[in-house]
Amino acid sequence: MAQNPRRDLLAGLTVAIVALPLALGFGVSSGLGAEAGLATAVVAGAMAAVFGGSNLQVSGPTGAMTVVLVPIVARYGPGGVLTVGLMAGVLLIGLALLRAGRYMRYVPAPVVEGFTLGIACVIGLQQVPNALGVAAPEGEKVLLVAWRAVESFAATPHWTAPGLSLGVAALMLAGARWRPAIPFSIVAVVAATLVAQLCHLDTAPIGELPAGLPAPSLAFLAPSSFGALIAPAVAVAALAALESLLSATVADGMTVGQRHDPDRELFGQGVANLAAPLFGGVPATAAIARTAVNVRTGASSRLAALSHAAVLAVIVFAASPLVSKIPLAALAGVLLATAVRMVEVGALRAMARATRSDAVVLVLTASATLVLDLVYAVIIGLVVAGALALRAVALQAGLERVDLRADLPGEHGDEEHALLAEHIVAYRIDGPLFFAAAHRFLLELSEVSDVRVVILRMSRVTTMDATGALVLKDAVEKLNRRGIVVMTSGIRPGQRQALRSVGALDLLSHEGRAYATTPEAIAGARRHLERAGLLPAPHHPGKALR
Repeated sequence: MAQNPRRDLLAGLTVAIVALPLALGFGVSSGLGAEAGLATAVVAGAMAAVFGGSNLQVSGPTGAMTVVLVPIVARYGPGGVLTVGLMAGVLLIGLALLRAGRYMRYVPAPVVEGFTLGIACVIGLQQVPNALGVAAPEGEKVLLVAWRAVESFAATPHWTAPGLSLGVAALMLAGARWRPAIPFSIVAVVAATLVAQLCHLDTAPIGELPAGLPAPSLAFLAPSSFGALIAPAVAVAALAALESLLSATVADGMTVGQRHDPDRELFGQGVANLAAPLFGGVPATAAIARTAVNVRTGASSRLAALSHAAVLAVIVFAASPLVSKIPLAALAGVLLATAVRMVEVGALRAMARATRSDAVVLVLTASATLVLDLVYAVIIGLVVAGALALRAVALQAGLERVDLRADLPGEHGDEEHALLAEHIVAYRIDGPLFFAAAHRFLLELSEVSDVRVVILRMSRVTTMDATGALVLKDAVEKLNRRGIVVMTSGIRPGQRQALRSVGALDLLSHEGRAYATTPEAIAGARRHLERAGLLPAPHHPGKALR
């Protein structure tokens, strides 16, 4: 049940007004036409609202998804895009059943910000042909296509389309600062359409739209193409999952008491992407901008997203003749302004100033998004962020020689201390003992000489993997071969499995050489030296050596 139906209906109407030019623009940009964008907004928007995991999420065609779809359209045609959407829907449902939604929290903020910056750049470059009023050049690389469009415009400049595009973009950006509550995207598009019609400007319109949604059909399916479309489908599913879960997280942060279910959200997006292609719609995902408008307008339940889809459906059925007259240049202006508003300068500046690693990950992810594609960009960003994080953790690990005096009972005299220190050396291992850090300092340990006993204090080892345990075992074996006995103190229960798996635990525990505390290990080392005849037995406990 809706908590406030009137407010939810008003929020849905507002979001629909904001979403209309975006749905049209992203449909055109994808290569399947404005009608595909509308069908996606209506069908996917309704399905995701019903089956998704967020009460506030608004789904439909998005700029990020359009970036992925353009090369798919160029290579496989409209039927290939619809098939990819259907396959992506199946993959998303599979991810939901595998409960993969929880892993979104592990995506670092610099990857997200770099990803968003790269998408904004690509969306802006995609609009260059329509904004300049020239035919879109052939090609998949957005930088090359935009450059060719500029060359075409420079050869025969015509300023109507650029004027409309820049006017729409300027009105949207200025209006958002002046009156953020007013949907200036629709105001700007209506104004541009009226100017174009009244002044009889020579600018290409959207063109004829069907008065309604087509009947659901699977005629586009070609089973023989499934193998070739697996990679694009994985890319689309990965992007839909990433953007939808990110959007839901943003929506949660804007409200109090709302929490999304990530696995249900993946399921809802899967259902949406199964349904949209049946009606000629492109693959969909949650839209951060429309979700934010929904939240700011006061939405509190799924009724808002459902009413947004219903309003767009009414427009499809009742107002398609009017919508068909909207200039393509005006839609290009809407998307140019959208790309500009996607870039949060404050967040980018904060990430760039945080650490050098964060700045590297941000720039690398943004560049890969622009030059390669979105999924590769995220993978590269995650791999680099993970490698830099491992490096930072590994640098926290260390091997430090410690003074035996701190762990000897106070009644031992200076002479005994000196005698013990001549034959015993103690090292403390700090931090993680794992594959990225073990070799750096345990090789140093294996070079110890001129002593008879090495005591390893391991109580400060935070984590240990098989590599760390294996390197420790190798260092101990090297010391043993040189006649140096290794004793340990403070091995934690959680570390014993890794040590046991490589045979290091038996080696360290040989003849009772593993102790709970360092004083006990020193006492054990003293007894070993006494048996070896290197220390005289004390006359009685507690007295120093004579």
